[in-house]
Amino acid sequence: MTPALTPTKPPVNRVANAIRALAMDAVQKANSGHPGMPMGMAEIGVALWGGQYRHNPANPKWINRDRFLLSNGHGSMLHYALLHLSGYDVSLDDLRQFRQMHSKTPGHPEVGVTPGIETTTGPLGQGLGNAVGMALAEYLLTAEFNRPGFDIVDHHTYVFLGDGCLMEGISHEVCALAGTLGLSKLIAFYDDNGISIDGKVEGWFTDDTPRRFEAYGWNVIRAVDGHDVAAVAAAAASAKDAGRPTLICCKTVIGKGSPNLQGGDKVHGAALGEQEVAAVRAYISWDAAPFEIPGDVYAAFDAKARGAADEAQWDGLFAAYGEQYPELAAELVRRMAGDLPGALDQAFEAALSSCIDKKENIASRKASQNAIQALAPVLPEFLGGSADLTSSNLTNWKECVALRSGRPGNHVNYGVREFGMAAIMNGVALHGGYIPFGATFLTFSDYSRNALRMAALMKLRSIFVFTHDSIGLGEDGPTHQSVEHVSSMRLIPQLDNWRPCDTVESLVAWRAALERRDGPSTLIFSRQNLPYQERNAGQIADIFRGGYVLRDAPGAQVILIATGSEIELAVASAAALRESGVAVRVVSMPCADVFDRQDAAYKASVLPCGVPRVAIEAGVSGFWYKYVGLEGAVVGIDSFGESAPAPVLFKHFGFTVQNVVGKVREVLGR
Repeated sequence: MTPALTPTKPPVNRVANAIRALAMDAVQKANSGHPGMPMGMAEIGVALWGGQYRHNPANPKWINRDRFLLSNGHGSMLHYALLHLSGYDVSLDDLRQFRQMHSKTPGHPEVGVTPGIETTTGPLGQGLGNAVGMALAEYLLTAEFNRPGFDIVDHHTYVFLGDGCLMEGISHEVCALAGTLGLSKLIAFYDDNGISIDGKVEGWFTDDTPRRFEAYGWNVIRAVDGHDVAAVAAAAASAKDAGRPTLICCKTVIGKGSPNLQGGDKVHGAALGEQEVAAVRAYISWDAAPFEIPGDVYAAFDAKARGAADEAQWDGLFAAYGEQYPELAAELVRRMAGDLPGALDQAFEAALSSCIDKKENIASRKASQNAIQALAPVLPEFLGGSADLTSSNLTNWKECVALRSGRPGNHVNYGVREFGMAAIMNGVALHGGYIPFGATFLTFSDYSRNALRMAALMKLRSIFVFTHDSIGLGEDGPTHQSVEHVSSMRLIPQLDNWRPCDTVESLVAWRAALERRDGPSTLIFSRQNLPYQERNAGQIADIFRGGYVLRDAPGAQVILIATGSEIELAVASAAALRESGVAVRVVSMPCADVFDRQDAAYKASVLPCGVPRVAIEAGVSGFWYKYVGLEGAVVGIDSFGESAPAPVLFKHFGFTVQNVVGKVREVLGR
């Protein structure tokens, strides 16, 4: 058993007490926040940031910096205080604006908002998953770029986490994989305070956490006094030589320094109150006024000089590396900047010509694999994978190498860990150097959902591949037949969702996802074969705009809008209507998200006002009324599926020329 700590003993470390004061004062001023964790983990923060953590406050994007993630992101004031005290561009005025509109110090850490923040955390366990992804990226880059005498990529990933992170199932998914892969540069600090919002966790969380992580293959350092700076620093130093990921179990008192509230749940997620704030000041002998820091604290903790020296030393090493290995140096710089290689254009054009020449009628999942195969040779930053469905998702390619413990590779077998895969991918994207893509069946996007949302929130270049996209997968039945999933993902802001109809659209979707630097993309593919659609060069260019006119007719009386496998039905229905004297325009809408960002003139040229519309998609119908209006119609599925061969299912649910023609005549008759 971990020895209990005495909550009545006042903390004495000056920097730790400065963190406590900043945390409680900021939360008190905002009348909102979580003071307990920052006050309880203050010494752990001092131990890590006071010497073990290598960073440069003047350059938060230094390539070889260590990465620090606060998975228990509700304690964000700990991170903000560490950033301020160590010299980042986070001022006392910024701390005064904690949780206020447009401030640098929002309620949870947000990447791109606050200098020095590596990821957006809040949903517990996600930061831990991102940390595994960052450690994975570091490991792979070392194998690819380091040379004897030149450890150009050589940094650690540190993550703070709490009981909540460990209760979340994602922690099992990502930590088990990290142990299997032996990611030795990953060091986690467990804030073992025994408290969550509902009280003492012993009523609902009695896991033997050290043994759990030992079973994963982690190095576990037990029973560290989390309020002993020297003990925590020693544990962190020893973890660097472990040869595997390390969990440092730090016993702490939540709200340490609050004489009347420490050790209980009342200090977890609410301001202390004026009386208790005053009591804390007296208890820890802190005489400074709110948001005032004594000069000796800054002098003791400022990391600007040390950080500048560390980066300068690395710069010298990299300059020598560049002289001896100029191509590798240039490649690393390109990759970390996120720039695509110039050879991509030629590879894409060759693949496009092949699609046009072959005119293959194949499943779009196979078309996706063909696109990967064509582009991967010029994209060394490709890091693919699948959640135990590689042979179904088709995300591997001929030259790919499967990642294994002690053997770097560019294809990851994530196992049956959809949520963990997505969070790890986000960590890889945040770290830089690789463009991650990972796959599962579309129906299992539900398992990945929060990581998809976080990728969109952080505007990451993560590419989520989903196959088996509709009732077209057939006999597996409603458990596996995606009905609501595409529409539900379209509700996530900043997430581009591509559902291509053939080989050409599949290739373009991949190119668009690769080129996008301001957010993630989903690529949604079929199990069943889809026919090739003829197009001219202008139409191919317009695929990049998300929606375009695939088939047209002079004086079109109705517009059919479709995506993916339903394009075949739209084209066939248009032909049938044409034979009966009805002129039809067919609009392919592989990515409504991209189409909606086009200028008004282009959108009106594709969907002119006054022309009735019918949308066709093998999924819930509600989404499509934004395009067809109440006067239009949707051929969709507003129920769950059935177990039967795909042709039987499509007929049963009304995906037939006869039904589409009937819907069109109803609309024209209104």
